[in-house]
Amino acid sequence: MKPMQPTLTFRFPEGKDWRYEVKYDGFRATLAFGKGFSLVSRNGKELADKFPEAAAFFEKNREVLAPFLPLSLDGELTVLTNPLKGNFAAMQRRGRLRSEAGIGREARLHPCKFLAFDLLVYRGKSCRHLPYLERKKMLRALFEQTGWPLAPDGGNPSFVQMVPADGDGKRLWEKIQIFGGEGIVAKKSSSRWEEGKSGSWLKYKNWKKAACFIHAYDKTNGYFRAAVFKGEQVFPVGSFRHGLEREEYEALKKTIRENAAKEDGRCIYIVPSICVELKFLQWAEQNFREVVFSRFLLGLSPEQCTYERFKEAANPFPFPLTHPEKILWPKQRITKSAYIDYLQRICPYMAPFLKDRPLTVVRYPHGVEGEAFFQKNCPDYAPPFVETAALGGIRYILCNSPDTLIWLGNQGAIEFHIPFCRADDEKNPSEIVIDLDPPSKREFPLAVEAAAMIKEKFADPLGLKCYLKSSGKHGLHVYFPVGGSRTVTWEESRAFTSFLSRFLLAGNERIFTVERLKKNRGRRLYIDYTQHGEGKTIICPYSARGTGEAGVAAPLDWGDLPSLSPDPPSFEEAIKRAEKGDPFGDYFETDNGPVLREIIEFLKRK
Repeated sequence: MKPMQPTLTFRFPEGKDWRYEVKYDGFRATLAFGKGFSLVSRNGKELADKFPEAAAFFEKNREVLAPFLPLSLDGELTVLTNPLKGNFAAMQRRGRLRSEAGIGREARLHPCKFLAFDLLVYRGKSCRHLPYLERKKMLRALFEQTGWPLAPDGGNPSFVQMVPADGDGKRLWEKIQIFGGEGIVAKKSSSRWEEGKSGSWLKYKNWKKAACFIHAYDKTNGYFRAAVFKGEQVFPVGSFRHGLEREEYEALKKTIRENAAKEDGRCIYIVPSICVELKFLQWAEQNFREVVFSRFLLGLSPEQCTYERFKEAANPFPFPLTHPEKILWPKQRITKSAYIDYLQRICPYMAPFLKDRPLTVVRYPHGVEGEAFFQKNCPDYAPPFVETAALGGIRYILCNSPDTLIWLGNQGAIEFHIPFCRADDEKNPSEIVIDLDPPSKREFPLAVEAAAMIKEKFADPLGLKCYLKSSGKHGLHVYFPVGGSRTVTWEESRAFTSFLSRFLLAGNERIFTVERLKKNRGRRLYIDYTQHGEGKTIICPYSARGTGEAGVAAPLDWGDLPSLSPDPPSFEEAIKRAEKGDPFGDYFETDNGPVLREIIEFLKRK
């Protein structure tokens, strides 16, 4: 059975009849369960031997599956980079592996997920004739009954996960752009599942566009080779042929033959002269991922097709990046370009904490060893996409888009400090935070001990959920999200932090202190409960720090607490932690409000 396939569109599908799903980059497959199971590719090939995760899932879920058999799911096999993006390069590696040992090792290091977006057979009956919305409703009910994830989550061990539908396509598209996803699939609510391509399913891709010139025609495969100038050298960037009309293709091939500069057994080469615009999903290692010819650039000269411009187009921003080679952290030789790359990759995880919060940044225009300054007011030269909020005579920046984050990084903003509330709701805190600040790295174990006490002896017994974060230096932060109720006032939150500090100090005055003056603390850990409060700020989760160590204020797993290093997480460590399974992934779904309310009422009675 051939899979139902979406038709490519270059116009975003809009209307009440459409529902929208994230398009993931991977291998299309059908997963069927009966007495055994099968995992079959779109070309009819059995994939179970390459993906042992499927067999492990079947064995673990035999009893769970029993009431629904025979069962068949349509979906995408992928390795999740983040909840809205698949790692196609990782899938290609899996596809090339042949040895059982190599496959097993890759499955452990980069476990694959089967992202189910449709229901084909349920309890032995075909569902293909049912409308899309009804199939989706049945699919969700199945996942709710089995307890499998209702949305893709790289940190969840379940091999089978569900791709939800969204009625708001524009909102989903904004998320896909933030997370760098491949694109979106729009499906008609009434559509039935049918083999092959259908206008009932449309795919709209997250294209990037870049200018380059043609420098050769490959006679062996009929592709044109594109390049740019890197300095004075011709730098190949990849090959293309799709997107050209037949007449355009033949005319271009003829032009290259007639103007050949040289020829070998494989290629015909020309002097750079024909400029084109190409659309593609990704570019890496001098190769395009899904490249399509867009148009000829008749008004552009080859000299304007530079590597620098191409790189900017491959990672498009609505402004030029300045001095990408500038060294920001001399000790690690971290350039502005590398820092911008970090901000791009961490943006999906950092953005929820920045959204709608008045921002204070610390800028280091000449790197962390140069002069730094705080910036609260949005400068007059800020581009129009930068949102602001006027509070207390200050026009604060609201970092509500990836472009704003990258623009700030390009301005040398390294530290991002946020208040404990949103700009539109200053009356109540969104979270309560305790800062555990040891006097030096040597005393870092005291911060570990205090954090463990907070979780194991305070939060867990009371039913509070708390989160752990590095300060980005040599301390730790413990977060208590209030939750959607937002019923805790600033005064009540201070009562809570004061109570928690007294709890930690009881019997531990020798190693912990709340003394404000550093000279009076000695070698004791400072419990800074006053850091939390109205008008105060804290370093944003995943923000870099302007220190020589190039540390990151990264969220941490509680399970890692006993083995934590006093050295703060690096850029790569922070990204790995986030992509492995963001420790703050369910932060905004956590509601501590009712329990906090009980604790505060108890304190009021004392």
